[in-house]
Amino acid sequence: MSHRILLLGAPGAGKGTQSAKLAEEYGIDHVTTGDALRANKDMETEYGTPRSFMEAGELVPDPVVNEIVKTALENADGFVLDGYPRNLEQAEYLSGITDLDAVVLLDVDDEVLVDRLTGRRVCTECGANYHVDFQPPEEAGVCDECGGELIQRDDDTEETARERLEVFAENTEPVIDHFREEGVLEEVDGEATPDEVFDRIRGVVEE
Repeated sequence: MSHRILLLGAPGAGKGTQSAKLAEEYGIDHVTTGDALRANKDMETEYGTPRSFMEAGELVPDPVVNEIVKTALENADGFVLDGYPRNLEQAEYLSGITDLDAVVLLDVDDEVLVDRLTGRRVCTECGANYHVDFQPPEEAGVCDECGGELIQRDDDTEETARERLEVFAENTEPVIDHFREEGVLEEVDGEATPDEVFDRIRGVVEE
């Protein structure tokens, strides 16, 4: 059976991890807005190509993002969608182009999210990700993969993390309300181990 899954959650909730596990479990595409845009940078739309906005350092407008996502979903034999829709207009568009089998919101307390975001460390050489509490390297500050230096990115400071959560709440609450009103939203407690959270999501998907 080909599943069509939407995963919602704040930065740090674990969407990327869980989406990858779902894609592997069900043999479906993991569709992210960023990947879809990069794969279709030169796709012509009536508003121009994504490349024209990306190279100018501008946000790609909703109508362009919508068309790119629509193309990605049409080409997929089942999908888990991660990072889209980001606002109510995108959510309404998505509801109009596909019937979702499951819409799952990963529910994680803000303080837990801040801890997760500020604890992330990234290798300057190979880009591998670690976490000081949940996935520490064997030697503090040193990448297990290549021996490179591990740093905290500028957008992983507490101040930036809290700003990101505020922006998420402001933009995404209407999205959550939209799917709740449609009667398709299921909330899953995301404050457990990745495997436990995955089992809960799988339970929703297979209901």
